Amino acid sequence: MSQLNPASIPLSLYIHMPWCVRKCPYCDFNSHAVPDGQLSMDLEQQYLAALVADFETQVGMAQGRTIHSVFIGGGTPSLISAKGYQWLFDQLKGLLAFDENCEITLEANPGTVEHDPFKDYLAVGINRLSLGVQSFDSEHLQRLGRIHSANNALDAIQQARQAGFERVNVDLMHGLPQQSLEQALNDLKLAVEQGATHISWYQLTIEPNTVFFRTQPVLPQDEVLEEIQAQGEAYLKANGYINYEVSAWRKEKPSAHNLNYWQFGDYLAIGAGAHGKVTRPDGIYRFQKTRLPKDYLAKVPAEHGQMKRIEAEELPFEFMMNALRLNNGVNSEFYAQRTGLELNDLDATLKQLREKKLLIADVNRIACTEQGHIFLNSVLEAFL
Repeated sequence: MSQLNPASIPLSLYIHMPWCVRKCPYCDFNSHAVPDGQLSMDLEQQYLAALVADFETQVGMAQGRTIHSVFIGGGTPSLISAKGYQWLFDQLKGLLAFDENCEITLEANPGTVEHDPFKDYLAVGINRLSLGVQSFDSEHLQRLGRIHSANNALDAIQQARQAGFERVNVDLMHGLPQQSLEQALNDLKLAVEQGATHISWYQLTIEPNTVFFRTQPVLPQDEVLEEIQAQGEAYLKANGYINYEVSAWRKEKPSAHNLNYWQFGDYLAIGAGAHGKVTRPDGIYRFQKTRLPKDYLAKVPAEHGQMKRIEAEELPFEFMMNALRLNNGVNSEFYAQRTGLELNDLDATLKQLREKKLLIADVNRIACTEQGHIFLNSVLEAFL
């Protein structure tokens, strides 16, 4: 394994806001219900101060780089005030520079955007919104445990665009309990008509440690799911959306933050349960912060989580698991640059996958064919 050059690898920042008004029955993310459904100003300030202290311990990991993108996820980050974010960004930028055109994405729940008008979030530097709509059907929203209505969701997209947000992602799920083909397609239609510039469209999966796992809902039959996928993709393509990643469709430029994940870039991570990845000259490391907010607030940042080195034998699978999610894959040069390994060592595996028409023939890119995307799990197993 050759020495790595972190300076050549983009650096992002993930910020985790762990609270929600209430926990959804399908959700296995690190989210926790806020007492009385409202985040107190004292708790907000305490948590924001902890984020800054956490970030201070990670500045050295930047190794001279600036922050290229920021993603604020959760939980429900729109429970935090715009004023709180202004203070947070001021503190973080005082410790490490952000790129002039840094993409800053805020996840927002249409049921909690009343905390502050969208224009206030835009004014403090947040320039991309990701709205957790999931469905525009009131019955489906109720089954999913969402706190917003169909009208809330429609209004949120309109308000975001009117406030001046040029980049608005809408998260939608399909294959919902008792969902028909027509209902799934109608969700996409409404997102398109409302002017979503980016749509994250993915099938509901039942995860362990969720209410849905313990009390399984009735999901659509496989043939209905296949038809939803086929007709949904055709509809999005017909309306000018580009499918650049497994479940991401865009009319604008791709999400810089998501691209950095898939291209095996680096990202610092602050907040309860946040995951990070950093490259050092001697190797690549992952880390995770302690999950429970009360534990995160009680500990000094150095005790939040330990660095774990990704071993050389794990790197081919780790790299491909990310890169092959992108429809266009990645430049072949990225492999050596971002793993410290020689792509030539994978020649036999790559040759076999190309002969099977699972990877494209172009040796300058590592990317799946259409067939390869269908059998992505089998492709990835070849790198284990």
